[in-house]
Amino acid sequence: MSATTLQAAASTAEARVAAVLKSTPLIDGHNDWAEALREREGDGRWMLDLRAGLDTKPVPYNTDIVRLRRGHVGGQFWSVFVSADLPGPEQVKETLEQIDLVHVFVARYPQDFALARTAADIRRIHREGRIASLIGVEGGGQIDASLAVLRSYHDLGAGYLTLTHVKNIAWADSATDDPRHVSLTPFGQAVISELNRLGMLVDLSHVSEATMRAALAVSKAPVIFSHSSARLLDDHPRNVSDDVLRLVTTNGGVVMVNFARVYISDAYRLWSAEEAAERARLNAPPYSGLFVGQPEKAATALVGWEATHPAPVVTLSMVADHIEHIAKVAGVDHVGLGSDFDGVGNALPDGLGGVDTYPALLVELARRGWSDADLAKVAGGNILRVMTAAEGVALTMANTPAGSATLAADSASK
Repeated sequence: MSATTLQAAASTAEARVAAVLKSTPLIDGHNDWAEALREREGDGRWMLDLRAGLDTKPVPYNTDIVRLRRGHVGGQFWSVFVSADLPGPEQVKETLEQIDLVHVFVARYPQDFALARTAADIRRIHREGRIASLIGVEGGGQIDASLAVLRSYHDLGAGYLTLTHVKNIAWADSATDDPRHVSLTPFGQAVISELNRLGMLVDLSHVSEATMRAALAVSKAPVIFSHSSARLLDDHPRNVSDDVLRLVTTNGGVVMVNFARVYISDAYRLWSAEEAAERARLNAPPYSGLFVGQPEKAATALVGWEATHPAPVVTLSMVADHIEHIAKVAGVDHVGLGSDFDGVGNALPDGLGGVDTYPALLVELARRGWSDADLAKVAGGNILRVMTAAEGVALTMANTPAGSATLAADSASK
């Protein structure tokens, strides 16, 4: 194929993607911008200019308003993550502060953002030329084992709860901790029931495979994986196995592909583990390491190790491979986008360094033969369908008393 023909094909793919994103809102399942702003800017987060230039800061952000616009973003679930190491009451306090930050930046830029709760809200806001802003609570520990706290988050606009983060909690297991429960405790099942009743999405990113299976069996509504990829292509426990992908099909849910290198490339995952081991070998205070207490020497030695052990290259094309694999196993109706921008630093694939790069990923799929209808599904149509279905389940449960799930859990545990 000549260079001219290739250029024409690229131009055609770009035009197709632009047309798709004009009619279908591109919706990302997970962006940690709010948490990154809170952590890096402190009190300055309240007045920081969020429009442009955040990619030029000493620690660059993946997100700002100008780049959101360039990326044709129509809807974004903003993660209100807090550390799983905090005591429960402190997690609740910090979660409320994170939710407040999302409300504040949406209010500061009403020409760009609007809060959304429903699929209809997203479509309306997209038609208005603004970015629908939704909220995801990234860890079941953040409810401090209280359905009342969960309901309060819902009242403040939270649209999903990730059942765990990196550690097990009292009622569910994490993918990245030693197994503690068989799957979900009775209270964990009650949490899912209450999420269904509220119309909040059950998010299974970060949970163990046993917890995934248990939640899929319990939930009356379609579930989401807000930022997870395909385990067959990258054997990270955060990713989703083919067996679970088939259960997602039956449930009607959606797996929103994470862009982070460690969840996309198995070679990078293995390198990352070796790099972490080398860091510990060189400097693991307070007891061990070749250069413990000598961080400058340890840093220099690590640079030398990395020079002879370069990180494997991870590309946009590999992310497209994960999307295609999930579409092949679960069906094209069950895959979406969940970047994890501003949650993984710069450990992102070549070509996907910020929120302005989503169209390039869809162009890659278009070049691989994806139809406009299927591009619209992965861009946002699938998560809109899931939200609509969850809203329908909530309507059927509208007469279920709040707190009844807790009573059921108490009875089941006796």
